[in-house]
Amino acid sequence: MPRTSPADGIRFAFGTLTALPVRVTRWDREAARGGMQCAPLAGLVIGLCAAGAGGALTLLGAGPLLAAVATAAVPAALTRGLHLDGLADTADGLGSAKPAEDALRIMKQSDIGPFGVITLLLVLLAQVAVFFQLYADSWVRGALAAVVSATAARLALTLAARDGVPPARPEGLGAAVAGVVPRGRALGVAAAVVLAAAAAGAPLGAADAVRSAASVVLALSAAELLLRHCVRRFGGVTGDVFGGLAETAATCALVVLALG
Repeated sequence: MPRTSPADGIRFAFGTLTALPVRVTRWDREAARGGMQCAPLAGLVIGLCAAGAGGALTLLGAGPLLAAVATAAVPAALTRGLHLDGLADTADGLGSAKPAEDALRIMKQSDIGPFGVITLLLVLLAQVAVFFQLYADSWVRGALAAVVSATAARLALTLAARDGVPPARPEGLGAAVAGVVPRGRALGVAAAVVLAAAAAGAPLGAADAVRSAASVVLALSAAELLLRHCVRRFGGVTGDVFGGLAETAATCALVVLALG
């Protein structure tokens, strides 16, 4: 098998984690490893697009609420709602309190149950509320939150794809990416993103630099708790679990950025 190039990994990341027109040229473990290591890059692009939408509306005279809604909507649009759907399915599976096999069957169904609906509602309300608060302060803070939260969300996927995390099913996206990233590389990517978040917040002051870095760390902590719970309940990860991890990390990062 030919050696994977960085371009293969980037195409895998954007082709599987976004709705952008990127063709995945290789679908194997090597390409998945490169792709999951590049997941934060896909998040950065999504975050920049979200910040651009909110900023454009602000420049056109829109209020902070409309800018907040647009900023929260762009990541959903650029993933075709895949991560939100995964969050809802994961909530239904966990909320069912059924054995792993039955919970996985519930998650695979096309409909959304009450746990999923409630979780989606609360998560989207929290995201819009934070963006509204930050845009009301300044466009820069809203834009920073959009970029940092979207990047942290995809970084959570890099860590969830580390070696030692098993798939819950033998097929699907979860099986394709589970355990592909060496633990050391995952931690290296995480450290780089934390430092980048601090640098992004630094122009607004030392407190914002610390808060930006802390938002990523705490977002990863929240995603890790959910990951471990899902592995215990389902026996491993699925594509839905990855979606739930991304939305959990994004929302946690936003809440931290709204504090102080």
